[in-house]
Parts: sequence; C-alpha cells; structure tokens
Amino acid sequence: MSSDAELTSHQTGSRKRRKLSISEPEASDSDKDVKTAPPARPLSSISRIKAKKREEISEASAKTVASTVTRDEKTTFASLNVAPWLIGALSAMEIRKPTGIQKACIPEILQGRDCIGGSRTGTGKTIAFAVPILQKWAEDPMGIYAVVLTPTRELAIQIFEQFKAISAPQSLKPVLITGGTDQREQALQLSSRPHVVIATPGRLADHIKTSGEDTICGLRRVRFVVFDEADRLLAPGRGSMLPDLETCLSVLPPPAKRQTLLFTATVTKEVLALKSAPRPGRPEIFVCEVDTEKFAVPEKLLQTYVQVPVTHKECYLHVLLSTPENITKSTIIFCNRTKTATVLEYMLRALDHRITALHSGLRQPERVANLARFRAQAARILVATDVAARGLDIPEVALVINYDVPRDPDDYIHRVGRTARAGREGCSITLVAQRDVDLVHAIEERVGREMVEYEEEGVSVEGRVVREALKPVTEKKREALLQIEEGRDVLGKRKVGSQRKPGRNV
Repeated sequence: MSSDAELTSHQTGSRKRRKLSISEPEASDSDKDVKTAPPARPLSSISRIKAKKREEISEASAKTVASTVTRDEKTTFASLNVAPWLIGALSAMEIRKPTGIQKACIPEILQGRDCIGGSRTGTGKTIAFAVPILQKWAEDPMGIYAVVLTPTRELAIQIFEQFKAISAPQSLKPVLITGGTDQREQALQLSSRPHVVIATPGRLADHIKTSGEDTICGLRRVRFVVFDEADRLLAPGRGSMLPDLETCLSVLPPPAKRQTLLFTATVTKEVLALKSAPRPGRPEIFVCEVDTEKFAVPEKLLQTYVQVPVTHKECYLHVLLSTPENITKSTIIFCNRTKTATVLEYMLRALDHRITALHSGLRQPERVANLARFRAQAARILVATDVAARGLDIPEVALVINYDVPRDPDDYIHRVGRTARAGREGCSITLVAQRDVDLVHAIEERVGREMVEYEEEGVSVEGRVVREALKPVTEKKREALLQIEEGRDVLGKRKVGSQRKPGRNV
C-alpha cells in the first residue's frame, strides 16, 4: 500500500495539461476540399471565465514518449505474437489489422512491462489491453486475473461486452461492478471468483468497505490492473475519484507484484507522474503516445462554430438539427449540466425530433435502454452530459453539437471524438455565446487547429431562426419547463411518487 500511496502524491493542485504546438499538419488529399482558413471573429473577447493555461511536459518526460510507431505498416496481429485463437476472435469482429496504439503496446504488455498508452479517440485502446490480458490469462487461468477501472458506467458496460466478445472461444467469466444495480447480487458474483472484473471505482470501493473478506479476497491476487480513461480517474479537484481509487488499490497487489496499464486519449501530468512512482523489481514503464502530437482530434473531423446570442441558443439548436444537411444525421448534443440536458430532451421531443437522453439524473436501467435506442438508431439524437463523452464507441455518429462549450479543452477532445472514429468522416458544431470566446481560443490552442464558421449551401441559419424558430421553440420550451415542474416524464405521464411542490399556483 505504501507504494500505491505514492501514486497520489503528485495529484494535488490544479489540473494541467501538455501544451501542443498549434502548427497545422500538411493537408491530406482527403482534406483538400475542406476550408481551413481561420474566419474573422467579430465576437467580443471579454470573458469572466479565464481559459486554462497549460504547462509543457518536462523535457525528461517528453523523451520517454514515443510520438510515432516505427513498425512496418504491414504488421499483423500474428506478427505481434498474438495467439491464433485471439486472431480468429478478432477476425470474427472484423478487426484484422492492428492500429498504431495496438502495434506499440501489445508486444510490450506480453513481455510483462507496465504501460502508459496515449492515443486519440477511436483508435482501439480497449483492444490494446484486452488482447494481451486474455492471452496471458489463457496460459494460466485463475480468478480474479484482471481488474479494469473506468470512470463511467456506460464505458464499463462497453468494455464488459468487448471482453465477452473477444473471449468467445474460451470460457472467460467477466463480471460488471457498477452503480445503479443490486449490490448484493454483485457481491455474490465477486465471491464466485470471476476472471476479469470491470468496475467503476465508487462501486468497487463500496464492496471493499462493506462486502466482507470472503467477497474481496480474490482481488488480492490479481495479475493486471487497468486504468481506462486514466486522466479522468487520476484527476484531482472537485468530483475527484482519487479517494475511491485509493480504497481499490488498498486491496490490490502492490505494483511490484502486478502489471499496471494506463490508457487515455489525453496523457496528463497526473498520468505521467506514475512513471516516477517507486516500483521495486519491475522494469521501466513503457510510455507511448501515438498520433496525439500530430492530431489531438480525429484527422477527418471538420470542426465548426456558430455564433449565437445566449438568449436564443435553443432556437439555433433546433434550426441546426433541421437543416437539409443535418436532418438525417445521427447526432450527439453535449451539455455541461444535467438540468440543461433534461430541458432540451423534453423541448426537442415536443418539436418532433426523435431524441433520447443520457446523464446522471436517469436511473441506470433508463441509461442503458436510452443508449441502446440510440445505437439501434431508434432515436436519431442523443442529448447528454460528459458521461457520454469518454470511450463510447458508436460508429454511426455523424455530428456532435456542443450546446455548452466545455470549460476544459480535454473534455472537448473527448466529446468530438464520438464522431469521425476509425478513419470515418465527421463534423462538430460548437455554439459560441459572448462569454465563451476565451474557452474556444483555449480549445483551438489545445487541438492545434482553428474552428471554421459553420456553412451550409443555400441555408442561412440566422434567417431560419428569425423566420421559423423563435415562436415555436419558445412555446415548446415553456411547455417543457411546466412538464418538468409537474413531475411528468418525457412522454407526459406523471412519474410514480412525484409530487407537485407546495405553494405553486398553476
């Protein structure tokens, strides 16, 4: 435990990131038709919110980071010494060629090295740690062999399903430990010695504190510990997961007796700090960043913005969703607050958009069902908070709209990473109000590209707002607020157990 205590000694203070060069990469042939000239910005630069400043990684740390992978482009999983049964399982999932992060990390993990892997969203980081873990497990099956910690329930469910799919030829027994489900049933599953535990830190910490030694004793012998979305798990400050993470680490083997794997799209100072933590008897940590120096966001992502008055953001959103180019696109709308996401869901449904929601204000069965509806395209639009920003792989997403500008540029990277995944094309639109200018400039500096003003042939967004949106959107927003106040669900039915607040005149 003393070694694990060292992990958090570097986590105090404000959350800071590496500062990337803002130099533009040379445009590829596929990008020549995209306008990249920076547009004129008449917006006021006055803002009460100061953009976050970043510190560059120390020169010594930067030398340990591999920014490119020098392996042959014809590298296959077989050449990485992946077992034939795993190659067959991957092939059945239409995964035949390893990505850059997989080429770099799989051989090193198979050799027993700890690993810090950074790669932009949509590059297959889950495969990069799942494949070597499963290969090592198949050679010496035991329970509990690996613990995977991740910040959100939805990402934990996705990793759980991927482990089941990849291990289909074998008899792997994974278990999912997240909030929102029966803790007693989970305790029984933990005590049955599963092979892989995929968990959120909060719920696993609850089991460690309350479920008894018979339930958690298997955790003391694990061979692998994985931090997925490690930057979020290790972030200090408000809402930090570090206390729960410390509780989890207190029952896991010390670093010298396990392999520790950290994967993230944004390699932060907190993540790199683990490189200097005491690790007696272990080889040097393998640190690899693939493509993040060149592209912090997907290469084929078109980043755009629309200037909006803060009083009419809903009107602009409705118009953007209804333009000929966007009306059929699968879309995620990101908000900073749960309350905002709820109001938008009610309002846009009243405006006849096929919409569903994903945020912490929903019960877990609703979150699972809503995400399944969106993945199945039963709903075209998903309005969400940042619980949907990390790791979720929904290949059909064609458009991401930032209804609220994120205060942390790294959150922007994770949000827009839901589109343009695995080499596909995608578009993001950020609604920029008067006080968002400094935040947008900080985002542009972080990703190394400037946003361009949103344009659509034959469409004047502002003109359509004035002609078509002001009256109906205002009316539907008023109805949505009343519906929420009365305790009704999005379909207009009164929620079970809900009561109107006393003293309210209707």
